[in-house]
Amino acid sequence: MSVDIIKNDFLAKYGEGEVSVYFSPGRVNLIGEHTDYNGGFVFPCALSFGTSLAIRKTSDKKVKFASRNMDFTVELGLDELTSPVGKEWVNYPLGVINQFMKRGINLESGVEMLFDGNVPNGAGLSSSAALEVVTAYAINDLFGYGIDRVELVKMSQGAENEFVGVNCGIMDQFASCMGKENHAIFLNCDTLEYELVPVELNGVKVIISNTNSPHKLDAGKYNERVAECHKAVELLNGAKAVKNLGELSPEEFETVKEAITDETALRRATHVVSEIKRTTDAVVALKAGELEIFGKLMNASHESLRDDYEVTGNALDTMAEEAWKIEGVIGSRMTGGGFGGCTVSLVKDEAIDNFIETVGKNYEARTGLKPEFFVAEIGDGARKIC
Repeated sequence: MSVDIIKNDFLAKYGEGEVSVYFSPGRVNLIGEHTDYNGGFVFPCALSFGTSLAIRKTSDKKVKFASRNMDFTVELGLDELTSPVGKEWVNYPLGVINQFMKRGINLESGVEMLFDGNVPNGAGLSSSAALEVVTAYAINDLFGYGIDRVELVKMSQGAENEFVGVNCGIMDQFASCMGKENHAIFLNCDTLEYELVPVELNGVKVIISNTNSPHKLDAGKYNERVAECHKAVELLNGAKAVKNLGELSPEEFETVKEAITDETALRRATHVVSEIKRTTDAVVALKAGELEIFGKLMNASHESLRDDYEVTGNALDTMAEEAWKIEGVIGSRMTGGGFGGCTVSLVKDEAIDNFIETVGKNYEARTGLKPEFFVAEIGDGARKIC
């Protein structure tokens, strides 16, 4: 996205004057899926593409929302910022403004906003988190509220949980705000302790494969999985007092899992506990340069998400299966919430062209969908551009 383009479009829409531009990235999660809202570990990294926001204060009492990607626009008075606007995209930034208000911070003036994103919508790369985080970061900076980054992350998650109605964990917003170029974030989602781990792949690239089968986290399946995990915790508390599944090691889980008498809840819990262990093992492997081990853990993650968590579906399974057939692919798995979206693969440099051609051809033949492929560049988190 060119800064000049969004600035010129902003001025054409709202009139001449000073304008500031902010940016927050999308993310890809290398491993650790559906563990964040269970108090477990995740291992995401920020991407080089994301969402930009051109913004300025105004002398009136209106908050104006517009996007270069969406047709819907709206103007709301400062006294009209407490309720969602249908099911429109503006509820993501509007929910963030509502989080400021919940903390006793009311906008002192109107603002004009123009968003522009190049995260594919519905691809599972967190276009919603990028939208939330860029809003929180920009308003905090523009008005000089002095809120720290971790609190902005919590506010962005709160917008999605409380205003949009998706019970997501904190991973996506954390990665979008806190990411660092050429590093992944090893995050404990219970304590928010984190470590920036260098991603040194030495002749291997991270390839994102978009199934072009969009996921819909607000369609109910995501919230259903959250509820099933909560049920597992409730049943476990008959045998052992736990706050969330992330507290249990695989060994501890084996001793108490019989308390989970609901078969579906048991499978969900089995995935979460095993996925947390895979994530910690994967980080150890990456630090040691053991990419083959990392890749095997990625493959096992996808199988668990397919069999125990049931969030993959035909498109993601087909993409992963075709990737596993290619020589030079170290590992491949679905990434994001699931039900469509993207896979993430570690691919040796010399195999990339064959990977894209062969996986793309075979995937399209099996699904009728034309995929897209991106060589991921790991970038920095939220920031002011100008």
